[in-house]
Amino acid sequence: MGATDPGGGAGFTPAVVVTTGNTDPAAPLVVLLHGRGSHEREIITLAEHLPVGPAYAAMRAPIAEGGGYAWFANRGIGRPVAGSLRATMDWFRGWLDETAPAGRPVVLVGFSGGAAFAGGLLLDDPARYAGAAILYGTLPFDAGVPTTPGRLAGLPVFVAQGEHDTVIPRDLLDRTWDYLTGESGAAATARRDPVGHGITPPALAALGAWLADLG
Repeated sequence: MGATDPGGGAGFTPAVVVTTGNTDPAAPLVVLLHGRGSHEREIITLAEHLPVGPAYAAMRAPIAEGGGYAWFANRGIGRPVAGSLRATMDWFRGWLDETAPAGRPVVLVGFSGGAAFAGGLLLDDPARYAGAAILYGTLPFDAGVPTTPGRLAGLPVFVAQGEHDTVIPRDLLDRTWDYLTGESGAAATARRDPVGHGITPPALAALGAWLADLG
């Protein structure tokens, strides 16, 4: 496992990233995006339960918050400030375009606040990604990224939610589910489990199977 720090920009410090898995620079890259108040060394542990073959990179969000880090300023839980989201997405893209030049498959896997960030990246530029997993979080609706019908046409998306999640507002979870499994046009694999706001072993196994199917 290694750490890298390329790609400073947009007024943020250079990216802090931990990596594991395949070291071939042409291997598919799975980017793991942690939740609000967490950090990269927590979410990188997911890679231990995911398929061998891809390279895995966990990035630290650029905004310090609550003893950890956040991907954007909020105007309420699950509701990013549009200008903040734009700034951090641009910062992320600076790192990504240096790390994974066009042609290398990139899959985003985000949990909670990282799910909203992954969703924003995906909606902002669907052609850049080979797929995305939105885990126990919402898409960033009304935050400056398109959520038009057909926006994600044919794009593989994995969605996992907890039926008893009391962290992310239920209306946002439902709106995310409905959009990704419906009008977005995504090739969605979706599951709801009778749990709260946390990744369950069955959901993690399903995520692994989904990643394996992506090749």
